[in-house]
Amino acid sequence: MSTVVRLNEHKDPVWQARVDLAACHRLHALNGFDDGIWNHLTLMVPGTKDCFFVKPHGILMSEVTASSLIVANFDGKIVEGRGEIETTAYCIHAQFHKMHPKGTAVLHSHPYYATWLCMTEPGRLLPIHQDFMVYLDSVAYDDNFEGQGSTLEEGARMAKACGDKTILVSANHGLSTVNETIAEAWYDFYYFERACKAQHSIMMTTQTPRLVGQQIVQFTRSQQTDSGRRKAAALLNYEAMKRRLDREQPDYKT
Repeated sequence: MSTVVRLNEHKDPVWQARVDLAACHRLHALNGFDDGIWNHLTLMVPGTKDCFFVKPHGILMSEVTASSLIVANFDGKIVEGRGEIETTAYCIHAQFHKMHPKGTAVLHSHPYYATWLCMTEPGRLLPIHQDFMVYLDSVAYDDNFEGQGSTLEEGARMAKACGDKTILVSANHGLSTVNETIAEAWYDFYYFERACKAQHSIMMTTQTPRLVGQQIVQFTRSQQTDSGRRKAAALLNYEAMKRRLDREQPDYKT
């Protein structure tokens, strides 16, 4: 059986990972990205290669605390905590964690506007605003819907479709982001959903989207895609959002 590594220090990286993932659940709920007891956000347990934190099935994202998260391994066994792992959480997330080169943090849910995008044709984000052009080459589009992600085969197919991209739009399904830190995965999730919302707003009018030419898109992307700066921005953004939670929902840390 897998062993969860712990440190008996104030700055325990395992406990900090719990706090950060609990914060992500609360932020999902706060922004309306949650869906009752469904959908899942997971994070690898520091010091392990086959264990990840996940919320126990049956609780809301708004109820998640650091201590309520359970630990499951890649075989779907509960290693630590009370509760069960929901089938799709295991089938999808275990495969992403195993197969993706940046698979430390995996966020999967069905936010309103990204889900709208995945249910339309051609289902692509358009080059219409400078803030969103950074995502144009970071997104994998899986145009094949083959049922709910309730089998390991489907989870593996989704992970393969994502490749080395950090964002996956699954046709007729939803949105996934994958990255080396929870801060970066949340940053992509939050701002991709905002991009989809902006595109939706335009499509709901009679106006024609003003598309930016490919040469300018590439130039704009070159100004945005420095990985070090994006990582730093994601961390600053996440710490700021956690400060909001500290003021409004401090129990997430318990």
